[in-house]
Amino acid sequence: MDYILQGFKEAIKLLITLDKEIFKIVFLSIIVSTSATILASLISIPLGIYFGIKKFRGKKLFSRITYTMMSIPSVVVGLIVAIILSRRGPFGYLDLLYTKNAMIIAQTLLVMPLIFGLSYGLAKSRGGAIEKVAFTLGANKWDTIILIIRELKIDIMVNVATAFSRAISEVGAVMIVGGNIKGYTRVITTTISMMNSMGDYPMAIALGIVLLLISFIIHSIIYSYSQEE
Repeated sequence: MDYILQGFKEAIKLLITLDKEIFKIVFLSIIVSTSATILASLISIPLGIYFGIKKFRGKKLFSRITYTMMSIPSVVVGLIVAIILSRRGPFGYLDLLYTKNAMIIAQTLLVMPLIFGLSYGLAKSRGGAIEKVAFTLGANKWDTIILIIRELKIDIMVNVATAFSRAISEVGAVMIVGGNIKGYTRVITTTISMMNSMGDYPMAIALGIVLLLISFIIHSIIYSYSQEE
């Protein structure tokens, strides 16, 4: 037990003294995960709403596939992106593998099915009534989607926060496409994994505390906003 307590003490010390390496890792994690969540949201929310309110043949099968894709393993996404971006892959000429951009691409593809599925389910269950109101006002399909997003913005924000939490806490995809290169592609989760294997618990605990704090702050902001609404 002593080494655990000592680890916590050292972790608090690293945070209080504003350890440069820790804050560089945290900053990169936030940049990568925020960029991926924004990109995925811009694509997946309108599409999810559109397919949620649209009536088409085979929608039940489509729903099952959509909800299955929401839990796609991160290592599978990382492997697919690594193959595509490798030298022999179709986009190998871009030389993106083991860069920050490759990590953003992998995390975007990871959270897109999650945001799409949550938006799709939300539109299916609550979008119908809003669509009828929009129809009576003479709105077209795009106006209807915007109206649904506005009316359900709190639920959509919670879904986006959930996606961000998954992005910043995943390790498999960014490890495969980023390579965990010190000072370049090393993020919170890959550092925790590496430090654990090395038995260096203080930094791992410090980064774990930061990860929990980031999640707490984001969800607290959304909770406060929803209470005001």
